[in-house]
Amino acid sequence: MRLVLLGPPGVGKGTQGRRLANDHGWALISTGEMLRDAASRGTLLGLEARRSMDAGMLVADEVMIGLVKERSEETDAHHGFVLDGFPRTVPQAVALDRMLESRGQRLDAVIGLTAPESELVSRLSARYECPVCKRAYNRVSAPPRVDRRCDDHPEVELIQRVDDREETVPKRLEVYREQTAPLLDHYRGQGRLTEVRGTGPAEEVYRALKAALGSPQASR
Repeated sequence: MRLVLLGPPGVGKGTQGRRLANDHGWALISTGEMLRDAASRGTLLGLEARRSMDAGMLVADEVMIGLVKERSEETDAHHGFVLDGFPRTVPQAVALDRMLESRGQRLDAVIGLTAPESELVSRLSARYECPVCKRAYNRVSAPPRVDRRCDDHPEVELIQRVDDREETVPKRLEVYREQTAPLLDHYRGQGRLTEVRGTGPAEEVYRALKAALGSPQASR
């Protein structure tokens, strides 16, 4: 299964994508995590990415395409993968199709998660993550068992990403509306998009995702 998860920042792509990948033995290809790792290591790619991410902007298409091509060729992705954070533009979507076609493969599903913008702002500003395992938490809807500590790494204090801070969130959502939302029309026009509401309990959203993967649109 080769799956793309689309949706605005804060809609739950990372949480749901990680669970789908873990439950089915697929690789989770999170371009956000890959870029943040490169930034933390101070690579040239990472420094370039950090400037864009801290400003709430998208990273250049050619950088993202190269990252995904390299990552999707690793052994753990041979049996399937979940793409979280890619594609984010129509040119990236076209490049992804071409890359897969060159391998004799195709996307099996494109799912768009949706949520009201007011809820996205609330989620993002309350979101924290473990710097070790990247597990996401939310002070309101999904808090850790011990305040500001990861459930899986209790010795580690949770952090808030720069791009989740209150002053950055509106810019991220603006960039999504202008540059990433057209992807929905792109995939919808091809009959490949299945939309799932990303609101409500995480377990309920997960059940809806699994149901969508069994729908005619998601298996085309």
